[in-house]
Amino acid sequence: MRIAVDAMGGDHAPREIVKGAILAAKEYDIHIILVGDKTLIQQELDKAGNYPKEKISVIHAEEAITMDDLPSVAVRKKRKSSVHEGLRLVKKGEARAFFSAGNTGAVMACAKLILRPIEGVDRPAIGAVLPNAKGHSVILDIGANVDCKSIHFLQFAIMGSAYAKIVFQKDEPTVGLLSIGEEDLKGNESTKNAFNLLKTSPLIKFIGNVEGKELYKGGADVVVCDGFAGNIALKVSESAAWYIGKLLKEELTKNFIRKMAALILKPAFESLKKRADYTEYGGAPLLGVNGICIIGHGSSNANAVKNGIKVAYELAEQRLNQLIEERVKASLERLKVDKVETFWNNIKDRFKKITSD
Repeated sequence: MRIAVDAMGGDHAPREIVKGAILAAKEYDIHIILVGDKTLIQQELDKAGNYPKEKISVIHAEEAITMDDLPSVAVRKKRKSSVHEGLRLVKKGEARAFFSAGNTGAVMACAKLILRPIEGVDRPAIGAVLPNAKGHSVILDIGANVDCKSIHFLQFAIMGSAYAKIVFQKDEPTVGLLSIGEEDLKGNESTKNAFNLLKTSPLIKFIGNVEGKELYKGGADVVVCDGFAGNIALKVSESAAWYIGKLLKEELTKNFIRKMAALILKPAFESLKKRADYTEYGGAPLLGVNGICIIGHGSSNANAVKNGIKVAYELAEQRLNQLIEERVKASLERLKVDKVETFWNNIKDRFKKITSD
């Protein structure tokens, strides 16, 4: 399997991207296409020395999208960028998936333009894996769509369920709607409308509203929300993890006795750090486009890149897009049936009213 990798995306590109690609090439049965400045990429490959040359190739891209580029500008004015070229490889079938740790908005905009949304998907969404007390959950959207209609929440739920089925290996992942209370009537107009639509869908296992406090308790396998709430939830989580780590370090280094205790507990702390480390999850998929597109954290190191490529490989291998396409199509057909039934029921009710009068 061939995976295209944006070698110029991220805070530490191309050094960490190339290192991560080499780690992935050594560990997985894949061929990696590094896309970007050929000279810079080759320099990093030469520094690595011993690497599987037969499993890594380079395709030159004249331009690179920076973290400061506006998505609209990047799409229109940098059409020879490493992001464009990598996504075109997926579009042409020369790569099965694409990974980038670059500008999230630009990658998303380019993917929507080049790969195009899956039929029936109005708005592709970014899904992120979060650790919790019961294992893991996926939350979407985390920033691609700030304002959403009820139908978009349903599409997010269907795509998130398909993703969770593969990564969590669960036949029927539970779906919760992020809201300000567990009661059915809690939330704003968009979430209340979405609630009514989600609870009637036979394609998902909807369990109702979930509050923010349930995210890390494992209240649902899939948590659906708009990109505004999702992005805030994710960033607050990252900040809280950093703060707790800072407090632990300060308290455990205050005196000699605590330092000795910290040394004894070091294996436990290392295990805890690994469970909460974003680099272990690699990246977040852009769900709903015709091709696997994984977006990594801007500060991704080699380990994060390796795991991002792994995620791309696994989702392509498990045919995530085909599963999403099938479920979205089934949902659209069900909605059409429901609309027809609702229409005729309304006609019948009006006829009964007329005849009774």
